[in-house]
Amino acid sequence: MLDIIIFAAIALFLAWRLYGVLGRRTGNERPRPDPITVRRSADAAEGNVVPLPGRPADADRPPIEAPREAAARVPVNVDAAARAGLDRIAAAEPGFEPAAFLGGARAAFEMIVNAYAAGDSATLRPLLSDEVFGHFDGAIRKRTAAQETLTTTLIGITEATIVEAEVDAKAARITVRFVSEQVNVTHDAEGRVVDGDPSTVTKVTDIWSFLRNLRARDPNWTLVATRSPA
Repeated sequence: MLDIIIFAAIALFLAWRLYGVLGRRTGNERPRPDPITVRRSADAAEGNVVPLPGRPADADRPPIEAPREAAARVPVNVDAAARAGLDRIAAAEPGFEPAAFLGGARAAFEMIVNAYAAGDSATLRPLLSDEVFGHFDGAIRKRTAAQETLTTTLIGITEATIVEAEVDAKAARITVRFVSEQVNVTHDAEGRVVDGDPSTVTKVTDIWSFLRNLRARDPNWTLVATRSPA
């Protein structure tokens, strides 16, 4: 009996201490913050909540388009003189779309301009015809021999317009006028500027012709000619 009385007294003492620490709940206490709930509320206030698929909020979001569908929505700049040629190319090449072609041409323009500046002939080789590659590679070799480096920053392409289009039994040829903003600077071996201005953005107009062999399985177009506007 003595042991029971002692244990009961200890239990009563512990219960009293716990009551003193926690107090009584009246129903008006502020709930303890839940870090997950608080984070979600903050995100919602900032508009950063990403709803799960199937949630009602998804109804307000446009579906992700396939590349071909997205290209079809891009405005296509075509000179009137080139429209008939594009129609003939589309008749000879099922699936041809001017918007998709222009998207690829813009990507090729950026890749070629950057590769030329970096002296990357390996990247240029599959994108250019033999004649055009010879000119580009020759200029790179000349620059290397002079111990000069070219730095090109392509700010952006402000215009890409199809100006010519033609097709025969073997190949289709499309010419595009690119207008871009660039910063081009050439340095010598000591790092001194020998051409260009690093603080000047230049508007550059290039007219490039691309060719695709309609009898080949390769769907890619090759850069076969470059010129400046007359």
